[in-house]
Amino acid sequence: MTMKERIYVCHTFYHVYIACLKELTGVYSHEQGAVAPESTCDTLAKKHSKELGATVVLSRVFLDFGDLKSRLEESGIFREVFDYDEKAAEFFPELSKYRVNSGNIFLHMIRRIIFTKKLGKAQIPYLPVDFRHYRDIYVFCDSDPIGYYLNYARIPYHAVEDGLDCLSNFDAAHFDNRRFFRFKAWMSALNLIFIQNGYGKYCLDMEVNDISVVPNPIPNVIEQPRAELVNKLSTADQEALLKIFVADLDGLQAKLREVKEPFVLLLTEEIGDIETRERIFTAAIDRHGQLNGRPAKIVIKPHPRDTLDYQTLFPEHIVLNRLFPMEMLNFIPNLEVGRVISVLTVLKGVTFSAETLFLGLDFLDEFIDPQTYRRNEQI
Repeated sequence: MTMKERIYVCHTFYHVYIACLKELTGVYSHEQGAVAPESTCDTLAKKHSKELGATVVLSRVFLDFGDLKSRLEESGIFREVFDYDEKAAEFFPELSKYRVNSGNIFLHMIRRIIFTKKLGKAQIPYLPVDFRHYRDIYVFCDSDPIGYYLNYARIPYHAVEDGLDCLSNFDAAHFDNRRFFRFKAWMSALNLIFIQNGYGKYCLDMEVNDISVVPNPIPNVIEQPRAELVNKLSTADQEALLKIFVADLDGLQAKLREVKEPFVLLLTEEIGDIETRERIFTAAIDRHGQLNGRPAKIVIKPHPRDTLDYQTLFPEHIVLNRLFPMEMLNFIPNLEVGRVISVLTVLKGVTFSAETLFLGLDFLDEFIDPQTYRRNEQI
């Protein structure tokens, strides 16, 4: 059996962005001393090789990537690009009976063992590739069904954090299993059930940006600062990323040129229902949309999964296309942003703004039941 090099399973634009960073810089292997390519041209040469280069898989279980697949193929960064019709547990109604909590830990574990195996096996007809043919598999957010499949099939893989420092806000592995965690982690280590983020038997390691912000210990955790990867990019690499992720780059730059002075950039997120979200981001603009004590021009960058119609809600403001990762703004030449505001999005990766403002959970408490988002405190 001929083994291919690497494959990345991505569920968001940010995941694809990190996969691109790894391939462009050559920082992708934890066990081998990978050497960064000399330039983007060296990476593009892999396009025509059957042995070299990586594969990227775009899971559409929760997100529409639009025409990203074709732009990735044109870039030449990856040898192959596949769509993946990954199926969430809800797609299989016959599995619902195994997700009912009986209140008895032992009966619950029996149901969970059955659910774990059945969900993993159910993915087989929808897989776009044979994962057994890859030396290194990188899975962003292995809590999704692909994680269940890889453990079911006993295929080793590397887990990668879902978002930049996302565990600092929500350690899903510990929160979802906060009762009898050690017992459940032991069962996951035996591959009887599955726990994400480093606790699966076939998860080789868990890669994070910053270990210091991880609230609870993770087995085989690896730190790979994203800033180190970004700093390795050449100008050509940055231009290649913009062409991949921004479908209408000229249109984006034209919108940004409409603002003649430094502005406030608001990053939205898929928080709560539509009405609650409207109140959250209206308050964020009203309270923090100023520069030097005066109201500033507001530019809104919706999260890719945020479907609130900000253009109708805020016709006086500039609204950008939601279908690209906000990190692309780092690569727009001569961009002058006075302040970036977010509620939960970590802003460590922002280099295009004079100031960043992370509102955090204290701000969110005014609009949503604290039990909904203060999950790390409940562990």
